Amino acid sequence: MKYYIIAGEASGDLHGSNLMKAIYEKDPHAEIRFWGGDLMEKAGGTLVKHYKDLAFMGFVEVLQNLKTILRNISFCKKDISEFKPDMLIFIDYPGFNMRIAKWAKELGIPTHYYISPQIWAWKENRIKAIKRDVDYMYVILPFEKDFYEKKHNYSVTFVGHPLIDAIEAYRDVEHPDFRKKHNLDDRPIIALLPGSRKQEISRLLSEMLTVIHHYPQYQFVIAGAPGQEASFYEQFMKDKNISFVFNETYALLNIAHAALVTSGTATLETALFRVPQVVLYKGNRLSYEIAKRIITLKYISLVNLIMDDDVVVELIQGDCNAKRIEEEFKKIVKGEKRDKLLLKYDKLIRKLGGRGASMHTADEIIKNTKK
Repeated sequence: MKYYIIAGEASGDLHGSNLMKAIYEKDPHAEIRFWGGDLMEKAGGTLVKHYKDLAFMGFVEVLQNLKTILRNISFCKKDISEFKPDMLIFIDYPGFNMRIAKWAKELGIPTHYYISPQIWAWKENRIKAIKRDVDYMYVILPFEKDFYEKKHNYSVTFVGHPLIDAIEAYRDVEHPDFRKKHNLDDRPIIALLPGSRKQEISRLLSEMLTVIHHYPQYQFVIAGAPGQEASFYEQFMKDKNISFVFNETYALLNIAHAALVTSGTATLETALFRVPQVVLYKGNRLSYEIAKRIITLKYISLVNLIMDDDVVVELIQGDCNAKRIEEEFKKIVKGEKRDKLLLKYDKLIRKLGGRGASMHTADEIIKNTKK
């Protein structure tokens, strides 16, 4: 069969790559064309557009790049029409993907959505478009099944969380000694995960770096995002005793003692590696003020949302400053707070279930398309 997959950011690239591997295992003759990133390209198929050319974050940023976004939507429709896929598979990225889904549905192309838009957080009225335009929805968070089926009478399939697959796959393979590879000493390592987009990295990395001089007993390592050039980070590292690794986040988390993490998928990845963390978020001021009035969630991190509990500390906007970061950071490097956090991580891991999300999703996509 012919598969057309659209992922628009780093997390979608990760989950898309594992889904592609599962599809190829189930359908060895699959033809896959996709929007994604380096991981999906490595898995096989044909890369149409890289997500680093698509990722615009925040209301203001989207408006500033509206022409580019509309041009990409037009190009995508043309490319799909020429490829003539048996189905479309959307991975998160709802602003773009829901527009393509509406168009595809009108043409009778089967539509599969893997990793639901977070309509439980905001834009709940998107449920109307989802019911109309999405034939099959595969959700990865336990509470999403009840949200869709009990609240909105829309049938979905809970497939488990693909991050468990990704992390266990990493652990299944032997890796080089991380410290030796990067000339690190024996001090405990603190991971700094400032995000994947230039906008958030620029806002948050400088704040993260303010704690370094307080803790000479630790070595701090920045995790460079796969969608960025290593040279972009140099401006933040001048005259600072800090290390940098590029595209090795899992290797870093695998041996990290603690972490400062930008809100997003990385908060859950950090928890699944059982690394105590403080979660940070600071956005464009206007975008944040708009979002604050629309989003009604108690939490911004996936860890707290899944557990419906204050598992990790979230420092948002005005609270995301050097003083507050240092106050919360010292609580997670040692002591009672750290021990309690690790126990809550264990509960989180049990709640998400075991491996198999990617394979389960591939099974469902193939079975549903052949109906």
